[in-house]
Amino acid sequence: MPSHRYTDVYHRVPVPLADRSWPSGRLERAPLWVPVDLRDGNQALAEPMDPARKWRFFELLVAMGYKEIEVGYPSASQTDFDFVRLIVETAETGAPIAPDDVTIVVFTPARRELIERTVESVRGIRNPVVIHMYAATAPTWRDVVLGHDRDALKRVILGGAADILRLTGDEQHVRYEFSPEVFNLTEPDYVLEVCDEVTQFWDATPQRPVILNLPATVEVATPNVYADQIEYMHRNLARRDAVILSVHPHNDRGTGIACAELAMLAGAQRVEGCVFGNGERTGNVDLATLALNLHAQGIDPMIDFSDIDEVRRTVEYCTRMPVHERHPYVGDLVHTAFSGTHQDAIRKGFAEHRSRAQQTGVAERELDWRVPYLPIDPADIGRSYDAVVRVNSQSGKGGIAYLLETEYGLSLPRRLQIDFARHVQRHTDTTGEEVTAAQLWRLFQDAYLPASGVRSIEVVEFDVSEGRDDDAKGTAERTRIRLRVEDIEYATEHVGVGPVEALTESLAARGIQLDVLSLSQMSTTEGSSSDAITILEFRGADGPRWAAGRDRSVLKASIAAVLTAAERVHAAGRVDTDPPASAA
Repeated sequence: MPSHRYTDVYHRVPVPLADRSWPSGRLERAPLWVPVDLRDGNQALAEPMDPARKWRFFELLVAMGYKEIEVGYPSASQTDFDFVRLIVETAETGAPIAPDDVTIVVFTPARRELIERTVESVRGIRNPVVIHMYAATAPTWRDVVLGHDRDALKRVILGGAADILRLTGDEQHVRYEFSPEVFNLTEPDYVLEVCDEVTQFWDATPQRPVILNLPATVEVATPNVYADQIEYMHRNLARRDAVILSVHPHNDRGTGIACAELAMLAGAQRVEGCVFGNGERTGNVDLATLALNLHAQGIDPMIDFSDIDEVRRTVEYCTRMPVHERHPYVGDLVHTAFSGTHQDAIRKGFAEHRSRAQQTGVAERELDWRVPYLPIDPADIGRSYDAVVRVNSQSGKGGIAYLLETEYGLSLPRRLQIDFARHVQRHTDTTGEEVTAAQLWRLFQDAYLPASGVRSIEVVEFDVSEGRDDDAKGTAERTRIRLRVEDIEYATEHVGVGPVEALTESLAARGIQLDVLSLSQMSTTEGSSSDAITILEFRGADGPRWAAGRDRSVLKASIAAVLTAAERVHAAGRVDTDPPASAA
């Protein structure tokens, strides 16, 4: 690749600061958020939004709590002009789509006829309004695109500022914004000079501040360079207390979010971007990720993402573009673990969270969050826990156990988790596909519950009663069992032992030795029905093995588990005693 054709940012523009202070800063509050989906995001769409989609998107932004929204580029298209007029006209009819406390931002280049068209679009608006003027200031843009030297371009910018002031100066609900486009490739001394003259011309005051928006229009450097550039402006602006310092990072290098976060450390108070990062080339900075990054650090982002899937559906409808499955926070798979080690940690984390909530008396939704691998509680953004753990060939016992427990109430003993994981692994290796909770439940039944069809061992009668125990000179539990083994029935009676032990004694009398190592009883749910299930560990010819039984009755579930184990022991015994096939 011809890398020699390119040069780093330090050879393209002076990078200010050697004594930067932003690295020791901390984010402590949310910035002023300005979504630009309806203008910057819209102009990047293959099919720009029609009026119905723009309206729906605008209503979403208002519902989420954004108080300043860039709604369009009125001089660039009739659709944008008409949408701004719609905001004005709905207010006049008494059914405004823009609440009174929402500031409307309109975008214009520094050209007189376009400024006039822009001001005309907001004529009569009742909402606070920002006229956002821009001009590209970087050397390449000055030389190649505009054909202006530094002084000539400054005259153009100040001429545009004068036109805006002439057309709106008496309207106190109108404020001003200037963007030196491609700020990050503009000489620091020049951009500072231009910005100071603009704020002076517009008479910026703390009571009526001017917004200076400093875009990384094309991302060309590591985020620390942008932070240095922002801090230089923050320190050196002439009317700093009368300026709202804003940033508008793009994402050409994939570090737009980092640029915005470091810029806030460097003094930026306002961030422009798109909800999920839509925009030209690789997009604008992603406001959802920025906001939820703050949320994950304990800082209220002041924007409502409590139903993030509805936000995503609306954005996808309006932009006609899907949100990627791995997109931070909103993607379908961002809270999902397939890896076995991750699943095990998450399962244990949820268990600890529930236990801590019970011990402290604090509701789970209010308790501090520390579940491994999940930066935030999925419930914070309206997600359920259903998709947190999903099973494929990379998964382990923890994820399998989690799904069976959450979906069916089945809490597997640890040693059974290990055994069952081998069954699941064989299935996933064969199919190469993900396994759902329902499929896990079927695999569990196939592996451990009684098989359907003809059985060699059956309980014909099982009767438990209280009877006299002459040896103990009192009463004791008496169990009468009638077994059918290989079509021959046998009757036995057992005193002073439990049902499971009685059944194993009856089997032993028929030469079927069943060594029970452990037994667990629990209930399981499937749909609206609830059954008892008994899980039994027994010693097989090749080591410990497992069987299970299921019934509405706890006793019958236990009997079924013992019989399933006995069938397997008996079948193994028959194989061991049968002559080899070659001897026939």
